[in-house]
Amino acid sequence: MRRLLLANLAALGTALAGPAVAADMPLKAERPFASRFDWSGCYLGGHLGGAIARNNITDPVQLVQDSFGGAGFTAGTTSVNPGPTGAVIGGQIGCDYQFAPSWVAGIEAAASGATIKGSTNVGLPLGNPDVASVRAKTDFLTSVTARIGYALDDVLLYAKGGAAMASDRYDVSGSFVGAPFGFTGLENRFGWTAGGGVEWAFAPHWSVSLEYDYYGFGHRTVAMSDPANAFLGNVDVRQSMQVVKAGLNFHIGANGW
Repeated sequence: MRRLLLANLAALGTALAGPAVAADMPLKAERPFASRFDWSGCYLGGHLGGAIARNNITDPVQLVQDSFGGAGFTAGTTSVNPGPTGAVIGGQIGCDYQFAPSWVAGIEAAASGATIKGSTNVGLPLGNPDVASVRAKTDFLTSVTARIGYALDDVLLYAKGGAAMASDRYDVSGSFVGAPFGFTGLENRFGWTAGGGVEWAFAPHWSVSLEYDYYGFGHRTVAMSDPANAFLGNVDVRQSMQVVKAGLNFHIGANGW
């Protein structure tokens, strides 16, 4: 009987001690809401990506043939697209404000050097079998945009839109009935941009992003000149562009974790 009583007392002691021991064990630390990443503040960084452009050029055939044969020498119109593609690399700077409590609004300025270029050939019917090489190149791209996003702690989903500018060059070259020609046109083209992306803050002051942007530049008349032949003329260019880029930002004044 005594042995049974001692066994029961020992079991009761273990049961009573269990909760106390569990209470003394440290709990896994969790990040409280107050210590989550704060997107409010300014940032600067760099980006790298790729671009596909569409440049519908109308009318390089008339430009060449009418320059040699006079106005009205060419009947009809021709439109070509050199299909430029290439890389963009540059930097960005901006400021954000987090409110209510997970929405984020901000403004950003970005500038990229670009190697977006392409070329195609178009036939010159009145100089058969002559052809002209038509080339398009964008070497600079910049934008100023507003953005709105929703923060899931250290992940920000956002959309953006604003004004954009592209620095372009167009060339039309070749020979017509044995005479060489070389037209060049330069322009800074203003338009708009819209896009969106996701940004992840992986450290208290650092984040990485993946972003898609569409650029619309409408159509403009581009003045072309051939100094060697003293020719002047125009082509109409309708331009748009799609860019995907990855970025790295350093946040100034962000609270971090």
